[in-house]
Amino acid sequence: MMTKKLAVMLGLMLMLAMLAACGNDSSDASGNRSASPAAESAEEGAASNQAKEESAGEAEAATRTVSHLRGEATVPADIERAVVLSAAYIDHMLTIGEKPYGVNVEVRYGGDYPAYLADRLEGVHLVGSADSPNLEAITQLEPDVIIIESRTADEVYAQLEKIAPTIVLGTEWLEYEDDTTYWTKDLLKVAELYGKEELAKQKIAELDAKMEQAKQKVDALPDKRLAYLRVREKSVQIYAQTGHPMNSLLYHDLGFVPTVLTPESQREDLSLEVIPELDASYIVLEVDPNGHEQLKSIRESSLWSPVPAVQKEQVLETDSFWLFKGWGVIGRGQIVDDIVKWLDV
Repeated sequence: MMTKKLAVMLGLMLMLAMLAACGNDSSDASGNRSASPAAESAEEGAASNQAKEESAGEAEAATRTVSHLRGEATVPADIERAVVLSAAYIDHMLTIGEKPYGVNVEVRYGGDYPAYLADRLEGVHLVGSADSPNLEAITQLEPDVIIIESRTADEVYAQLEKIAPTIVLGTEWLEYEDDTTYWTKDLLKVAELYGKEELAKQKIAELDAKMEQAKQKVDALPDKRLAYLRVREKSVQIYAQTGHPMNSLLYHDLGFVPTVLTPESQREDLSLEVIPELDASYIVLEVDPNGHEQLKSIRESSLWSPVPAVQKEQVLETDSFWLFKGWGVIGRGQIVDDIVKWLDV
């Protein structure tokens, strides 16, 4: 049997062991073990690095770098104030559901919005023409990005770049040779600014489907010879088979056949003396704002009446906005609607 003295000694030894264990365990009152100063420093450093990485990631996500004809530009990922100095690029933005904050005027049409887009541009600021942008007005708008054509860039790119990141676009017509989709390249670049490339491709596909339906109507025509004439103040021009998206729309996408006088790639002046040689069964007649007197003279001339399209009353008179429309999904869709309606008469 354990003696009383031995029991007391064992009890003391047990208490000492328990105290020693408590001394080695630096747990806090809640039962959680406290880290050593070195461990705490390492944890704080890791947390700081993680915070920096998250902050850098957020900053990177808040911007987008886009390449263009003059290099690269970093733009906000969420663009709210885009100034656009081209009717085509206005069309591109509206196609992907984005409304510009400022746009150029069209001087020859009264210094206002492009007529075929005007109903979608209410409240948008006007900032001069593409050839002569109003730098003061643009500066006051505090834009996130400015989108311009290469011809505009030649004059004022350096000045615009000081105001906001400036994207220079411009599908140079003859660079793409047999590529009839070159007009879509700027649309896709504008869509890239907004992260909406897939939506742009969807809109192009929808237009292609619409174009194919219209082409079936053209294919069914007994005679598909068509001329696109532009009546200017003192001249008449005939547009070519290629070299402009309008040309590729008519002769490639819709399948009209060029006339014997239709040039290959560059528009040409058409003298009145050769108009009777125009073997067109269909004529699209674009009339400049200052070309109506010239058109009147042509119609009164005996040289006009022998043309087959005139005899068959198959002349569609339009204005210069068809040339603008040829560059965008919205505009091209309206052209197709006009032609289908024309052929159905």
